[in-house]
Amino acid sequence: MSPSTVSQQISPQTAAAAAPASTRSSRKAALASWIGSAVEYYDFFIYGTAAALVFGKIFFPSFDPATASIAAFATFGVAYITRPIGAVVLGHIGDKYGRKKVLTFTLLLMGVSTFLVGLLPTYSQVGIAAPVMLVILRMLQGVSAAGEQAGANSMTLEHAPAHRRAFFTSFTLSGTQAGLILATLVFLPISALPEEQLLSWGWRIPFFLSAVVVMVGIWVRRTLPETPAFNDEKSRQSDELPLAILFREHKVALLRVIFAALISVVSTIFSVFTLSYAVNTMHIPRATMLTVLILANVVALAAIPAFAILSDRIGRKPVFIFGALGSAALVWPYLWSIHQADIPLIFTFGLLLSGVVYSAANGIWPSLYGEMFNTRVRLSGMAIGTQIGFGLGGFAPTISAAIQGPGANGWMPVAIFVSITAVIAAISAATAKETYRTPMSELGKH
Repeated sequence: MSPSTVSQQISPQTAAAAAPASTRSSRKAALASWIGSAVEYYDFFIYGTAAALVFGKIFFPSFDPATASIAAFATFGVAYITRPIGAVVLGHIGDKYGRKKVLTFTLLLMGVSTFLVGLLPTYSQVGIAAPVMLVILRMLQGVSAAGEQAGANSMTLEHAPAHRRAFFTSFTLSGTQAGLILATLVFLPISALPEEQLLSWGWRIPFFLSAVVVMVGIWVRRTLPETPAFNDEKSRQSDELPLAILFREHKVALLRVIFAALISVVSTIFSVFTLSYAVNTMHIPRATMLTVLILANVVALAAIPAFAILSDRIGRKPVFIFGALGSAALVWPYLWSIHQADIPLIFTFGLLLSGVVYSAANGIWPSLYGEMFNTRVRLSGMAIGTQIGFGLGGFAPTISAAIQGPGANGWMPVAIFVSITAVIAAISAATAKETYRTPMSELGKH
C-alpha cells in the first residue's frame, strides 16, 4: 500500500492529533476571516445592488433603459477582468511573503476604492468621465477581491484542525454571505426613498459607510499570526517563484478549479440579474426582492457551516456536486416564479436555491479547492483558479441581459445558461481526488 493510499485512510481522530494548529488559533483565524470577508464583500456587493437599481439611470442616462441596464451590469462585471491580474500578483506575494500581508492590503484597497465610488459625479454632471471613473474604481475592487478570499481561505485552512478543515474554512464564505446581508439591509431603507432622492444622494450612503466597516476589519486582523504551515514551508523555500511551480506541477488542479468555480454564475444571477429582472421588467417591488436576498442569505448562514460539517464526515465531492446539480435544477422554477410575479413561490424557490442548495457548493469550495494544492502554491492556485472561473460569474448578469428573450419564455435562455455552467462545475469537481482525510503535509502531492 502506497503512502498516499495510507494518507487517504487515516481516521479523523489521528488527523486531529496531528493537527498543527491549536484550537485557539483556529478560532481566531476563522473569526478574522469571517469579519474580513464580511467587510470586503459588503463593499463588493453594494456595488452590485447599486448597478441593478441605480447606476443605469445616473451613469448612462442617454441610453434606452435596456441598454443602460446592460452597461451598468458591464461595470459590475469589469471587476472580474482585473481579478485574474490581482490573483497573480497577490497570490505570489501571499505564497512568497505570507498570508497576513495580502489580507491587510486587500481590506485597505477595497475600502478606499468603495468610498471613492460614493464621491463620483454623475453623467449629467461630467459626462463620459463619470462612467470611466466608475470603471476604474470597480477594477480596483476586483484586484482586492482577487486576493481576499484566497488569502482568507489559505489562512483558515492552514490554521484548522485536520479533521475540521471544511468547517473552519466555511467561515470565509459565511462572512461573504454576512457582507451581502449587510449590503442589502443598508440598501433596503435607501431603496424606499423617493426616486429623485435615491438617484441624487441616497445611493451614496452605503458607499460612505464602507469606511467604518473597513476599520473594523483591520482592527480584528491586526494581531492574527501567520500560519504554522506557511512558516514551516518558508524555512524550506527555494528561490524559484511560486507561480513557476504552480504552472509546472499543478496545471491540472488549476484547470479543475477554474471550471468548478463556474458555480459562481448561480450567485451573481441570483443576487444581481434576477433583482433587475424582477424590479425593472416584471415590476415587482424593490423591497420584496431585496427581502428575498436577505432571507436567502440568512438561511445560508446556517446552511454553509452545516454542509461543511457534513463534508468533514463524508467528503468534499458529494456535497459540492449536490449543490451544483441542485442549483442547475432549481434555477428554472425560481426564474419562472419571477416571470409569474408569484411572490410566495419567489420566496420559496429563492430560499431553496440560494439559501439551501447553492450553499452546499458555496460552503465547501474553500476546502475542496485549497486541498488541491500544497502550501507552497496554495494561495496562488486558489486565487488564479477561482478568479478566472469567477470571471464568467461576474459577466453572467451582462450575458443574461443580452440573451434574455422577448415574451413569456424570455427567461429560459438565462436558465439554460445557468444550468450549463453549474453542470460543468459538478463534472470538474467529480474528477478531483477526495482529500477530506488527507494530512496537510500530503495535500497537493501527485
